[in-house]
Amino acid sequence: MANYAKPLPVPDPVTKPYWDSVKAHAMQLQKCAQCGKFIFYPRAVCPHCFSRDLRWTPVSGRGTVYGFSISYQKGMPAFGAEAPYTVAVVELEEGVRMMTNLIGIEPDPNKIKVGMPVVVQYDDVTEAITLPKFKPA
Repeated sequence: MANYAKPLPVPDPVTKPYWDSVKAHAMQLQKCAQCGKFIFYPRAVCPHCFSRDLRWTPVSGRGTVYGFSISYQKGMPAFGAEAPYTVAVVELEEGVRMMTNLIGIEPDPNKIKVGMPVVVQYDDVTEAITLPKFKPA
């Protein structure tokens, strides 16, 4: 692991189980015990039924590209070295959508397609933080 210059998440009591699961390379998301829906981003109350009975549940790590954008700008120095890069919204099989980076494929709109199947790839960016990124399945 090299020095990581980009902003990093700061886990809090609500989000720590998520970040711990990603660090273990076994992503878990909250699932509401009342309505049965998966939830992302982590929170204290289900946004669907307002239950507080949320359980951390393993997920497949598989999904599809819901949308994407290719950044060619070198605005922030920490991100500029990687430009161009792809920011994507991935819809997991469990129904939640998450913003992430798409890796393992050239940042080319002729190669990346909405609906393209992807799978999580864990990036251990520091000793404490692992980021979930997605690559073509």
